[in-house]
Formats: sequence, structure tokens, C-alpha cells
Amino acid sequence: MIQLTSGICNRLSEATPEEIDEIGGGYTVQLVSIKKVTALSAAAPTIDRYRIIMSDGVHFIQAMLATQLNDLVSNEEIVKNSVVIIDKLTCNVLGDKRLIIVLDLHVVSREEEKIGNPTAAPSLAQPPAAAAESRPVVSAPAHQASHSAANEPVLAQPRPATSNRPGRSIYPIEGLNPYQNNWTIKARVTQKSEVRTWSNPRGDGKLFNVTLMDESGEIRGTGFNAVVDALYDKFEEGKVYYISKARVNLAKKKFSHIQNEYELSLERNTEVEECLEPSSLPMVKYNFVPLSQLEELQKDSVCDVICIVKEVGDLEEIMSKANRKLIKRDLIIVDKSQYAAKLTLWGKQAETFAADDLAVIAFKSVKVGDFGGKSLSVISSTLMTISPDIEEAHLLRGWYDGIGGEKTFQSYSNVSSGGGSSAAFNRNEMRSIFDVKQSQIGMDKVDFFSTRATIMHVKSENIAYPACPTQGCNKKVTEVNERWRCEKCDKTYERPEYRYILSMAVADWSGQTWLQGFNDAGLVVFDKSADEIMQMKEQNESEFNAYVAQAIGKTYNFSCRAKQDTYNEQTRVRYGIAKVSPLDYQEEAKHLRDLLMTSPWGQGT
Repeated sequence: MIQLTSGICNRLSEATPEEIDEIGGGYTVQLVSIKKVTALSAAAPTIDRYRIIMSDGVHFIQAMLATQLNDLVSNEEIVKNSVVIIDKLTCNVLGDKRLIIVLDLHVVSREEEKIGNPTAAPSLAQPPAAAAESRPVVSAPAHQASHSAANEPVLAQPRPATSNRPGRSIYPIEGLNPYQNNWTIKARVTQKSEVRTWSNPRGDGKLFNVTLMDESGEIRGTGFNAVVDALYDKFEEGKVYYISKARVNLAKKKFSHIQNEYELSLERNTEVEECLEPSSLPMVKYNFVPLSQLEELQKDSVCDVICIVKEVGDLEEIMSKANRKLIKRDLIIVDKSQYAAKLTLWGKQAETFAADDLAVIAFKSVKVGDFGGKSLSVISSTLMTISPDIEEAHLLRGWYDGIGGEKTFQSYSNVSSGGGSSAAFNRNEMRSIFDVKQSQIGMDKVDFFSTRATIMHVKSENIAYPACPTQGCNKKVTEVNERWRCEKCDKTYERPEYRYILSMAVADWSGQTWLQGFNDAGLVVFDKSADEIMQMKEQNESEFNAYVAQAIGKTYNFSCRAKQDTYNEQTRVRYGIAKVSPLDYQEEAKHLRDLLMTSPWGQGT
């Protein structure tokens, strides 16, 4: 039978917040109950909170799981009667009792029989007289508390813990809610946004936000207008502050990806004081997701990744749908899961990006996109740390320098790389044309697939179109009075820039289909720009036809997008080329070698 840490529940129930640090971690307890806590109001966002009952075999006490441990419950890594080792916790006074917030733990045994017949710890079952004379507190009656752990004590409303700073009481961020007034948190600023401005018919304004973190969790704070002038310069990323007299509101999830159901509204009377004493608060908390798992994440969800930056794209300027100029830079990132993905930097982060070749970078809170396959993009709350001094970074650096640099990386179809087909083609999920048609992918939603096929025919009649030469526009232009006009840019040009628009039949051993592609695909297939091709057509159409015919019979790796389309009241699935690359026989051989070495034959089984 597993040995639980004798007497720990009694010690924890009587300990002051300062004594909790002396008790530390490393004690073994059994979770005799795990129960989801009902939201304070129907309007509250649905972030799950879990109350647990911890037992040492003799006594039990109640506690709360920090939200970063919720996955242990949802993934059923911990269940009723699991035995765990508590690695880290914090404590908050609950009237005559204690609210224990478990910050970290690891599982010893997932499923066990109940150990002993524990009763409530003495300080819970026998409230002192002083507490009975104070303001009424909702708690379990003594005769109920002496029953088994199934009769759970009812949580009381938390009161602040006393800090080691005279006259100041500190609340954990995890414990904040709109029904508290006099509180102070001690938190580190992990992210500080730029000041953003707006102007509309109702007036002008400005705002900024900060992400605050302590050992129990994170919360977002936002200040508007006059508060920007008063507080913006006080906050510095990485520093620790005492913050009080801010308003706690329900979080607006449209504007925040912080895992907290509440947020802070910074006001004119909000007090912000830098903590000058040494602090053990963590710098940043990560929950890294392997790139191979991006396919499982929903569009617009937010995740943390740690990666090697394999390629750094050029700075680009594009036009948004609102006709605003945007600055971007694309990175190709890889990790130990042997996947590659595109990550886009925007604005100042794109302009100032400077990292060594093949640098290790940790990204906190990047947004998942699905245009052309899974991709990542920084947002206003994203924190980027180059070569972070954390264990995961050191392990990734050692892996890549040791064996990772020679690996073949699978990719999502939007990844383009000059380093060969391995960065743009998923060999492990390659499908035949017959399989693609039979499975009817693309009928209900946009799907992506990889295939290898040979070009059989190229429609040369409308192989390119006249496009706006402004970088990032690419809209079709019309000829007006011997000049070319772009309606989007509201400009005229002396000549257009032609761009490919391909329609070609391809075939493999199983069948034939039509693929549509654009400029990037045309550049790979013809190895000339569309301008050069169209000039050749104007000067000598026979030479043009012969040049286009050279593409027939050549085999390529295609990353494709399948999407349902309706034309002339007929519905069909069209296959668009997201990426095309010529065969790289060295990469193909490496892939076959890896398949052999990972097979039962290669492993000698």
C-alpha cells in the first residue's frame, strides 16, 4: 500500500501563509474528492474551477486546484482516490479555516482504493470561539464535518492573507472576484502592450493593457485615456508590483486570451507600487504545445510553443481589408515533434526581429490560424523570448544540435521553404488521386492533402492575368487610355505585372484530376515569371507553346486544398495548389531511410 505523509493535513490546516513556505512541498496525499465549482453567476465565462479534498489517511482538508492544472482533471490524469505528490501550493485565510490553492503536483498512482477513514482536520471540525463571535461565515457544521469525505465542507468567502510587509494584505490572483473591495495583489508584469488609439464618431481615445502573474495564475489589466497617462510609464515588463484599488470585472474574451474569468480595470485611483524586495514570483508560465498537435486546435485558439527558427522571411508590406498598410514577417519554425509550421510576426515585432540563425524562441499566447493549413500568428498579448533560460529550451537546443538538424520535418501545407520539399510536403500523409476522390474530402469543409503527380496538360489560353504592381495588392487591373488602373489602390500604372493563374491536369498511378494554382505554383512549374512568359507569347507564340509544353511529363509534390464550389448551379469539389515543389531525391531517400529504421525490421524486432 502507498504510504501517505502522516499529519500533513493537520499541519496545513493550522499553518499561516508564512508557515506554508516552511512546510514546502514533496508530501504524498490522496484526493478523495474532485468536484467542479459552480460559477458565481450565469453571466460568468465558463472557465472550470475544481475543489478537491486531500487526505493523509487520518484527516482531510479542502483545497482548490489552480486553473493551470485543469487539464489533469479533464484528461482524467487525476480521478477520485488518485494519490499525488504536492509540489507547490499557496494559502489564503478563509475566516477560521484555510483555502489551500494547489499550484503544482505530480501523480503517483491514478487509481487506488480509499486509504483509511479520514475525518476533518481538527481546526475545521472545531472552530474557535473567536471565529464564532466574528462576522458569520458559511462553513460545515461540526457534526457534518466529522462524517466521511463525501460530505464536503462548503467554501467560505476568502479574506486576504497577511503579507510580510507591515500593513499590507496580499491576495492571490486566483482568488480575485468582483465581490471583493479591499485587496492588494503582488504580481509580475509579463507583458505590456503599446498604447493603442482609436477615433470614431463618438470621439477619440487610447488604451493599454498589461498581463500580471503570480504563483496562482494570470490576469489582464486595462487602462483607458487619463489612466494611460498616469500609469503606463509606471509598468515595466519583468518587474514586480503591489497593485490595489482596481475594479474586477468579467473578462471580455473577445479581447483577451488570458485563462482567467475576470480582468482588472485600472482606474485613476488605482495604486501601483514597485516591489523592491527580492521576489520568488515566476517570470513566465508556459504550457507548450508540440507543433504536431496544432491540427487538434481550433481556429483562433491560443497556445504556447517553443521552437527552432529554421527560416526568417523578408519584411513585407501588405494591405488589409480596411485598406491599411500592415508590416509582417514570416518565420518557419520546427520542434522535436518533427513538424514545421509558419509563424507570422506583425508590426513592431516584425520590424525589430533579430535572432541568431536557428535560434530557440519561446512564444507565449500565439493565435492558431487555418488558412492554407495550420499556422501561427502573434497577437497583441504575445510574449516572445529568444533563447530563454528554461529547461525546455536547453533540451530543444541539445536535440537539434545533436540529431534534429538532420531530420525530415513534416509540414502544414502553408509552409514554403527554399530548403527543399521537406519543408512543404507531408510524405507520411500522401494520398493517391483515387483516394482523394473516393473519400470526398472538401465536400463539407475545406480539407488539405498531399499528393505526388505528373503534369499531363496545361491550359495555356489564360495562363496569366494583368495585376497591380503594388506590393501586396495583386488585384486585376484594367486598361484605360493605354494605362492600367487598379480600383483598389485608386492608381494608374504604365504597365501591369502579370501573375500566373494555372489550370492543369495531373495524374498518378490511380487516376487523373484538375488542379488550380496561382503565381507561386507557376514560378515553380515554369521557372520564369509570368511577365517573361507573356512577353514570349506576344513575340513568338510558337516558342511560347513549346515552352509551356516542356512542363508536361514532369512530376511534383503537391500540397493541395480541397473546397466545394458551385458554378452554373452545379456543385463540385475544386482542388487548389497551396504549394508545389519539384522532387528532391536526396530528401526522398532520407525519408525512405527513416521509414526503414523505424520499422520493426529496422529495430531488429
